[in-house]
Amino acid sequence: MGLWWVTVQPPARRMGWLPLLLLLTQCLGVPGQRSPLNDFQVLRGTELQHLLHAVVPGPWQEDVADAEECAGRCGPLMDCRAFHYNVSSHGCQLLPWTQHSPHTRLRRSGRCDLFQKKDYVRTCIMNNGVGYRGTMATTVGGLPCQAWSHKFPNDHKYTPTLRNGLEENFCRNPDGDPGGPWCYTTDPAVRFQSCGIKSCREAACVWCNGEEYRGAVDRTESGRECQRWDLQHPHQHPFEPGKFLDQGLDDNYCRNPDGSERPWCYTTDPQIEREFCDLPRCDCYHGAGEQYRGTVSKTRKGVQCQRWSAETPHKPQFTFTSEPHAQLEENFCRNPDGDSHGPWCYTMDPRTPFDYCALRRCADDQPPSILDPPDQVQFEKCGKRVDRLDQRRSKLRVVGGHPGNSPWTVSLRNRQGQHFCGGSLVKEQWILTARQCFSSCHMPLTGYEVWLGTLFQNPQHGEPSLQRVPVAKMVCGPSGSQLVLLKLERSVTLNQRVALICLPPEWYVVPPGTKCEIAGWGETKGTGNDTVLNVALLNVISNQECNIKHRGRVRESEMCTEGLLAPVGACEGDYGGPLACFTHNCWVLEGIIIPNRVCARSRWPAVFTRVSVFVDWIHKVMRLG
Repeated sequence: MGLWWVTVQPPARRMGWLPLLLLLTQCLGVPGQRSPLNDFQVLRGTELQHLLHAVVPGPWQEDVADAEECAGRCGPLMDCRAFHYNVSSHGCQLLPWTQHSPHTRLRRSGRCDLFQKKDYVRTCIMNNGVGYRGTMATTVGGLPCQAWSHKFPNDHKYTPTLRNGLEENFCRNPDGDPGGPWCYTTDPAVRFQSCGIKSCREAACVWCNGEEYRGAVDRTESGRECQRWDLQHPHQHPFEPGKFLDQGLDDNYCRNPDGSERPWCYTTDPQIEREFCDLPRCDCYHGAGEQYRGTVSKTRKGVQCQRWSAETPHKPQFTFTSEPHAQLEENFCRNPDGDSHGPWCYTMDPRTPFDYCALRRCADDQPPSILDPPDQVQFEKCGKRVDRLDQRRSKLRVVGGHPGNSPWTVSLRNRQGQHFCGGSLVKEQWILTARQCFSSCHMPLTGYEVWLGTLFQNPQHGEPSLQRVPVAKMVCGPSGSQLVLLKLERSVTLNQRVALICLPPEWYVVPPGTKCEIAGWGETKGTGNDTVLNVALLNVISNQECNIKHRGRVRESEMCTEGLLAPVGACEGDYGGPLACFTHNCWVLEGIIIPNRVCARSRWPAVFTRVSVFVDWIHKVMRLG
């Protein structure tokens, strides 16, 4: 009926024949026009599993031509929120839930791609958010939302239906309020309040020419909808996502894969090949950002900041009353504790107590250089061990190393119980490791464990000293740190085989010539036995000397060890493990093993993340997390 209504409008006065024809062909789904996939976000090689066996998804339909046809079937159905598409069999399975629904989890799949409706998984809103179907349920004032099916403490006229999406107590915009999604609150004194969900345009800003932009805007500056990067209609192009893996060519969002002036996209208009997108420029700060008084209120990951006056989802240690000089207004990014990594905020994500903001140091402001450490550094109850060596295994050699004792080195295990990376025990419930060990900062952690207290990669069943602790949470480090902190479900038990390693003072620089050691269960390249924990001694060199070989690419946030004649160093499976140095009668975690171009390359300095540059972040995460 809608199609016939359009055709009886006077075309000469309304829009002209060509635009009308384009509208009709889009409604009919003619190839080369708007794809129904534009309403979906895709996760390649992923399945969505429901953990309650009593709930089953729709049956597989094996008669679809491609994912577009499957999207066309799911799109109009109010009870279809996502679908699986089997790439090999061209099967389609409609799903009534998304990854944010209760009792669901994502898992890797060798056969399926998961497509989810944007309105259900985007954390930002388009226009005024009438179509928003996310799970935000807290107002800008930190008040919990009242369930839409309840009439207490605030009575209202709305009746939840499948069409209006008034589920649970989630923020919605049933009346088209220009202020965006809102809800009735559980506070009798506050009838309703906005949820403060940012528009997708405001949720992520552009630095320089926007090559790093990863926001969710899918319209050009003229309002035209973007074409999906994984489709070749209506415009053929060379930027296939599988060939440009580092360009973030997600769905039909604005990107800049060719280094243009600013982010752009191909359009769904056959007459207009590509257009720039209208995106806001990012703000900047000077020094550590303690004087920043701008209005940026989102983190670098696009998560909304919690108001400083609110106590949910996180109880703040810094408030307007305790820090009047910091001007902790609204939910604006600030730096009340002088964090060297810049302005930050408490977040609206219950899993992430705080994060740094979408700000950068101003171009004309030089970052602080690394200073010499204080003469005396005191450590307590960390970095101590009883050195011992199993003489029966003393002949084993791995890339210049030997079996050894490193009681703070842990083994990260995947769901199959396989070792895949190392890590360091920095607190009874916290492990520091490398970002390269994980595919995403938000990947599901169910089944992942940390193993401690063993020298063997595959310890015997029932080994008395072995401790196995599930991983509860992951926190990715500041931009450029390559660090990840893992919080364990419970504290470990410290003993002779399980010990904490000390953290260095902030900005501490290890003097050249210092002997340090690496440890891990990684690849041996055929030079030894990788079933046991191996350690190797390496000498620290200055960044200036290191940059002679690395041609100036080594940053102050990194450190180097000397390249030896014989191959000595870390390899696959060692990443995330410690570079430990003996300082002030304690073993101190000075570096984190990160991938280098070649494993243990002769005469070539190895590069590590310098922990002292990020030690304030580590302490803050453990304090607030």
